[in-house]
Amino acid sequence: MCATYDAVGLPTTARAPSLGHVHIASSPVNGLPATIRTVGLPSALSSRALLSLLPRTVTTMSWVTTDDDGEDSGLVGWGEAARLEIGGAERFSRAQRWWSQWLSSADAEDDIDLPGTGPVAFASFAFDSQPGSSVVVVPKIVIGRRGGITWLTVVAASSGEAAHAVAETLAALGHPTAVPPAPTGVTYTEGSLSVPEWQTAVGEAVGRIGKGELDKVVLARDVIATADSPIDPRYLLTTLASRFPNCWTFSVDGLIGATPEMLVRRMGDSVTSRVLAGTVRRSSDASSDASLASALLESPKDHAEHEYAVQSVALALATHCTDLDVPSTPRLLRLANVQHLATDVSGVLADGAPVLALAASLHPTAAVCGTPTERAFAVIRELEGMDRGRYAGPVGWMDSRGDGEFGIALRCAAIESDRRLRLFAGCGLVAGSDPDDELAESQAKFRAMRGVLEPL
Repeated sequence: MCATYDAVGLPTTARAPSLGHVHIASSPVNGLPATIRTVGLPSALSSRALLSLLPRTVTTMSWVTTDDDGEDSGLVGWGEAARLEIGGAERFSRAQRWWSQWLSSADAEDDIDLPGTGPVAFASFAFDSQPGSSVVVVPKIVIGRRGGITWLTVVAASSGEAAHAVAETLAALGHPTAVPPAPTGVTYTEGSLSVPEWQTAVGEAVGRIGKGELDKVVLARDVIATADSPIDPRYLLTTLASRFPNCWTFSVDGLIGATPEMLVRRMGDSVTSRVLAGTVRRSSDASSDASLASALLESPKDHAEHEYAVQSVALALATHCTDLDVPSTPRLLRLANVQHLATDVSGVLADGAPVLALAASLHPTAAVCGTPTERAFAVIRELEGMDRGRYAGPVGWMDSRGDGEFGIALRCAAIESDRRLRLFAGCGLVAGSDPDDELAESQAKFRAMRGVLEPL
């Protein structure tokens, strides 16, 4: 029996008692219904890279990748029309309710009518229900591109203000901003655990796997980066997008990264998810790089880790989708710093679930938590020694149709001040995992952000 969803996108079954905290802010519309206008951009602007259109602002938002034609596509935004901060086990359902209620009072005109046009919210969710704070932001300004079409969406308090905001934004976009400078004097210090402490935790987790307590667990670690000069988020984004064009370069409320893993994409009744698990570093030597790839493709340990992740995604999507396509063997995904085993799972939406409901049913996958889920969660809470925050949680965007894209917040950093970042990397542990090998894998994953902070 398929689930049904009410006017705010929540299952019509009874709801659990309230959990967690909620903080809501709606700044530019001053309590009035929002007015949203979406228009196409002139050709002179539509040919420019999306990230180059961002002004210098602390509220930069991004979800950008390179499409099959070699052009960037996605969304960038800035300013805050409305904001929700939320925690607890109900963070996804509460966020969906808030978003749907906000939309119900909005007056929207959309000349484009594509996924991502009209009202859009960017969101980033905590990995764990406690502790952790999740955030949903409706930008004042959004610029998007899909299928060669580029558009501008503004949120204002009235039709007159919306028209003024469109004209003002178009005028500002006609004057390109300066190229953001690279940070200087970046140094690194250990995070929540030292390297020996983290490796001890890895050994303890592998020992528990060997005793049959669980099949897989993902342990992450953090590193602190401090710069002598202010770190411009636009520099991080443009450099990440250049070095990792096949990833999704994201920025939501101070969490910035380039994730290779699509948790879920919903476009109408089409649903897709990209699963990554099983990793090896890249080598500058072509022969060595090919040998590393072959070893990964032939590794029983990595295939076992990957299979756990694929099955967790397929099982979650099966509650919402029909005609699931789950490839029997993974392919190789090569990125600038690492190589992954990758599987794309797809299906046809059967119950009208919005993208956020799909993300909630998928999170956490075995790729970032482990299996069985609750046992892996317990081991993470006991051994990892840090609060992940929004690292490894869903990050992305959603529109008024229920369409959207949520990746897993990987290869990322949390901005803690204008000169300080907290970098994250995690490793999937199964029977046979070795602490030294896992340390090397984490260091390879850190190179995604460290390479951006250490310009050539």
